[in-house]
Amino acid sequence: DIARDGTGQGVNVASTAALAVAAQMPVIASGGVASLDDVRALRAEQASGIIATIIGRALYTGTVRLSEAIAAAR
Repeated sequence: DIARDGTGQGVNVASTAALAVAAQMPVIASGGVASLDDVRALRAEQASGIIATIIGRALYTGTVRLSEAIAAAR
């Protein structure tokens, strides 16, 4: 969801999961990651086909720590 990219508004989990189901192929979520809760919410939708997420600004600003995001995604 590029409309959320860099905004820190949170990930559009429902739409990303719906896209993955409709496409029937692996999807990498992108746009809006604001916290580890976003990573956990995406992880909870893994069965829909979400296989990863891109975290940009939240890493640069320190809002999300890489090691914690990796742990939350496992």
